Amino acid sequence: MLKKVLPALSGVRAATAGGRPVVTQSLIGLCCLVFVLGPASGLNPVHGTGDLLLAAQSDHFRRWGVIPQELLDGSPRALLTPLTALFIHGTWLHLLGNMLFLYVFGGMAEARLGRIRYTLLYAGTGYLGLLAFAAAHAASTETLVGASGAISGVLGAFLLLFPKARVTSLFPFLFFLPLRFPAWVVLPFWFGLQWLGSRTETTEPGVAHLAHLVGFLTGFLCAWACSGGAARVSSAARATEGDSKP
Repeated sequence: MLKKVLPALSGVRAATAGGRPVVTQSLIGLCCLVFVLGPASGLNPVHGTGDLLLAAQSDHFRRWGVIPQELLDGSPRALLTPLTALFIHGTWLHLLGNMLFLYVFGGMAEARLGRIRYTLLYAGTGYLGLLAFAAAHAASTETLVGASGAISGVLGAFLLLFPKARVTSLFPFLFFLPLRFPAWVVLPFWFGLQWLGSRTETTEPGVAHLAHLVGFLTGFLCAWACSGGAARVSSAARATEGDSKP
């Protein structure tokens, strides 16, 4: 199994304008529900314990996750797995890391793009990210699960739409000292980390950096197309944590 975990760079709270981010909240709720009821959480007694639980987890990931070799064979069932895999997570850390990023960045992107376009961007970038990883590892029979390809697409869209929104970031090499930077600094830095990781990526279990890169780039381009070829940050879009825009 390949777990996809976005690095925890941000501790901010997204401020949205124009109503509740219904799609973002629904995605978070659905991902959490699927995880808690599924075997990966270890909370549902239906899946048993010990070896029975491990077998149930393996079957769960292989049924709903992406297996590159099978996806590229083109069977109808396999072609749906890049969508179903977006709602499957391997561990609590995997789930909570992804949902934190979606909560922080998703609401503002949804408010700007609108619910329909935001939903299509989320599903489309997630699908393309997983497909790109599968194409690059065509012989792999490992399973690929997680929403981070789609969430990377949301990050790309956020960068285009809100480049000046301030993000509180915690950097391990600075002893987790909280520092505030605009999104145009933090998100390209995150993208660079994914690019460095992709240079040594293998088919072994780990982070699918390539899926992150493809998701981010396609999300940025989709937001660019939706905004008419230019970023349009209006006065209605507040910066994170209640700060006024720079």
